[in-house]
Amino acid sequence: MAAAAGAEPRGVAPIVEEVARAQRGARRRFSAVFAAVWIGLIVLIGGGMWIASGADLEFVFVSGPVIVLQGAGITILVSALSIVFATILAVLGALGRLSGNPVINGIASFYVSLIRGTPLLLQIYFIFFALPQLGIVLPAIPAGIIALSMNYGAYMTEIFRAGIQAVAAGQREAAEALGMQERLVMQRIVLPQAVRIVVPAIGNEFIAMIKDSALVSTIAVHETLFMAQRIGRSAFEVLAALLIAGAVYWTLTIIFSFFQERLERRLARGDR
Repeated sequence: MAAAAGAEPRGVAPIVEEVARAQRGARRRFSAVFAAVWIGLIVLIGGGMWIASGADLEFVFVSGPVIVLQGAGITILVSALSIVFATILAVLGALGRLSGNPVINGIASFYVSLIRGTPLLLQIYFIFFALPQLGIVLPAIPAGIIALSMNYGAYMTEIFRAGIQAVAAGQREAAEALGMQERLVMQRIVLPQAVRIVVPAIGNEFIAMIKDSALVSTIAVHETLFMAQRIGRSAFEVLAALLIAGAVYWTLTIIFSFFQERLERRLARGDR
């Protein structure tokens, strides 16, 4: 008893530090194994396809930068402009879908139904190949941007509509009780909160748009897939060129997914 009474009690802080150290070690081991699995799969699948194709490494070093620099630049340009215009269309479409005016509501609903009910590739062909018969001739890049904007704007309309409806009705009622006009209520109270709600979904749409932008290669937009097909066919290295194009799209989605995750964490921290 005397020995026990004389012993100093173990503090809580060292135990907490040991638990935190063990958790950090477990996370590091998980990350290491996770990275090793990814690297192994990339080497196994990509290396196996590369060896089977008999591709020349000189093609990669000579033509690879052309596909990456020229093609990826156009891909990012088309996707970035398209998501901006799609967001504008989505906001207008969502407000129209929520409008009590039957004409405005009908136009917005017709737009969403028509665009969502037809394939994106058909819309690209219609804008680039069919409109010239009506006297409307558009270059390839603007035609691709318009098609992507209209298509994604229709899908994002429902995202924005859900985001606007997710804002608590009590906040709108409180603003109206203070004498705010409907326009100011939407501009200062509803839309800022709705945007924070729909940002993750918009990020997912942008990542999907990066991949769908490959469809504009069918109208000779010199984006990643078009450059890969043209250079690969001319050098008889189609598989190698397509592997490079796939790596470009994959890398772009990983990069933008990383920034999307960071943005979501920041918004979640703001909500807390």
